[in-house]
Amino acid sequence: MPEGDTVLQTAERLHKALAGQVLTHADLRVPRLATVDLTGRKVLDVTPRGKHLLTRIEDGLTLHSHLRMDGAWRVYAAGERWRGGPAHQIRAVLGNATHTAVGYRLPVLELLRTRDEEKAVGHLGPDLLGPDWDADTALRNLLADPDRPLGEALLDQRNLAGIGNVYKCELCFMARVTPWLPVGELPAPLAARLVTTAKQLLEANRDRPTRTTTGPTPAFGGPRAAARTRSQERLYVYGRERRSCLRCGTPIRKADEAGRPTYWCPHCQAGPTA
Repeated sequence: MPEGDTVLQTAERLHKALAGQVLTHADLRVPRLATVDLTGRKVLDVTPRGKHLLTRIEDGLTLHSHLRMDGAWRVYAAGERWRGGPAHQIRAVLGNATHTAVGYRLPVLELLRTRDEEKAVGHLGPDLLGPDWDADTALRNLLADPDRPLGEALLDQRNLAGIGNVYKCELCFMARVTPWLPVGELPAPLAARLVTTAKQLLEANRDRPTRTTTGPTPAFGGPRAAARTRSQERLYVYGRERRSCLRCGTPIRKADEAGRPTYWCPHCQAGPTA
C-alpha cells in the first residue's frame, strides 16, 4: 500500500499536469459514474489528504480516489502511449491539451460535491504531510487504546494519516520495540519521539524518488551501522527477511498478517512477537 509520501508525490504530478487546464477528455470507468461528463470543466487543484487524493473541478465537484494496495495514477504527454497496465484495469482518464492522467486499478473512485469532502476524509487523523498536522493530537490518538498493538495503531489512519506498512516496520525498529507491543506499554518519551520521527521520515522522503530510512534522519539516536553498509541499504528491516540486521547482525524475521508482511529484528526489538 502506498505511503503518505508516495501519495503526495502522485498528487503533485497530477496537479502539475491538470490544474488550471480545461478537461478535453474525461472517462470514468466505474458503473455509477459511467454517464458522468466532466469535459469542458477546469481542474482547480489536486490535493492529498493522508492516502486519499482529492481532484477538485469547476462547479464544486471533487473526484475522490484512493490507491489502497495496488492502485496508481500515471501521467502521460498528449499522444504518448499509455503503459501503466492493460486497458481493462483503467478506471479513470482525465485529459487536457497537453497531458493525460490515467488511473489504474483504483479501488475507490467517487464524485463528490466539494463541500462534502469531509464525508470521505473527515475521519482521518492529523496528516503527517498536511497543513493540519498536530503532533499532540496524533499522540493522543495513538495512545487512546492502550491494549492495541503498536503496528496496528500506527496503520490506523484515524490516529495519524500517512503511515503505511513500510514506515510501520521501520518506526518500530527505530524505537527498538516489536509491532505487537501494546501501545500502553510504551514509555511516554518514547511514544512522543515515535510520532516526531514519523513526521521527520515522511518529510525527508517527500521529494525522493526512492524511499530511504537509513539516511541522515533522526532515528532515536540511530543504529550504529558502518557507513558502507548503510549506503547500500535503504531500509533497516522492511523487505530484508533473513538478511543481517544493520544494528546487530541477527537475521531479520518476517510474519504475514492479513496479506501484509511485517519485518522485525528478534534481537534488537523488545516485546511480543507474531
